[in-house]
Amino acid sequence: MNHVIRPVRADEWAKVREIRLVSLQDPAAPVAFLETYEQGLQHPDSYWRQRAAGASPKHGSRSVQFIAEAPDGTWSGSVALLIEVAGSIDFLGTTIERAQGHLVGVYVRPEQRGTGLIGELIAAALEWAWSLEEPRLARVRLYVHERNPRAQAAYRKIGFVPSGQVVPFEHDPSARELELAVDRPAEGAVSRA
Repeated sequence: MNHVIRPVRADEWAKVREIRLVSLQDPAAPVAFLETYEQGLQHPDSYWRQRAAGASPKHGSRSVQFIAEAPDGTWSGSVALLIEVAGSIDFLGTTIERAQGHLVGVYVRPEQRGTGLIGELIAAALEWAWSLEEPRLARVRLYVHERNPRAQAAYRKIGFVPSGQVVPFEHDPSARELELAVDRPAEGAVSRA
């Protein structure tokens, strides 16, 4: 693989904006993301600066964004991991029972799909998740639209399995999103996928 997988730096807000807007124009965006391209365009530069700063790993960070940087400096993919602390309320209004990670904003440019890049991005996010001492995460989850079989297959190949939780899709309550999760590996078994 000729990409460097690394966390976003706080000063890379313009590239964070660019990869997000590209992802929101993807044909799968209506079932992959809760934001539209038009909504993404409305965010001021201050929003993107704050987003990049908040996604840079630092002591006590509650989120991190990993990118796949090509040799020419372009970003070919991205994934963010949010930390959900036990006892907090998630985006569904449900109390989080145990500390866990939540993968969001998973995107790989079409020309890089099928190359294993999504696995490398998610492996980096999982490695970071399992390295946290506080809070110690019990699992990492994500939600995938029922009509996004390509994404479902990619996540299952990486090791995510259905948890049994199904929630209505925010933009169309007649559609569903499936929760997939991977449990924390046993001690000594943590490795990159």
